[in-house]
Amino acid sequence: MRAVIQRVSEASVTIEGVKRAEIGSGLLILLGIEDADSDEDITWISKKIANMRIFNDYDGVMNESLLDRNEDAIVVSQFTLHASTKKGNRPSYIKAAKPDVAIPLYEKFVRQLENDLGKKVGTGEFGADMKVALINDGPVTILIDSKNRC
Repeated sequence: MRAVIQRVSEASVTIEGVKRAEIGSGLLILLGIEDADSDEDITWISKKIANMRIFNDYDGVMNESLLDRNEDAIVVSQFTLHASTKKGNRPSYIKAAKPDVAIPLYEKFVRQLENDLGKKVGTGEFGADMKVALINDGPVTILIDSKNRC
């Protein structure tokens, strides 16, 4: 499971002209799922995101987490995070899970993050053509891969 987390001062997801989710300060999380992902990956990556200290404290040091700040989050499915670009110029998405595997894992991840944060999390819609808008704060953008925990 891969996640790109972006610290934002605002973010939104719009589908067919309708805003599906909108937050002020918090995290925009792009989530890529592969067939090998499990409940263990979901738990690990959710806890990592909830507790990652990437928000500034009073001294301007990145020392506070999403939980510490009680900030909001949006999770957007992003199969392209598993793109392979080794050969040619057209990415291969063979490692990305198909919808029958990915959708339940995506929904489990959203529920796990909501549980870890103790609040509702905004989402996009799996498989939809989404317009994602954000103002990256910092900028702070971090890649987390549950298969690379060391």
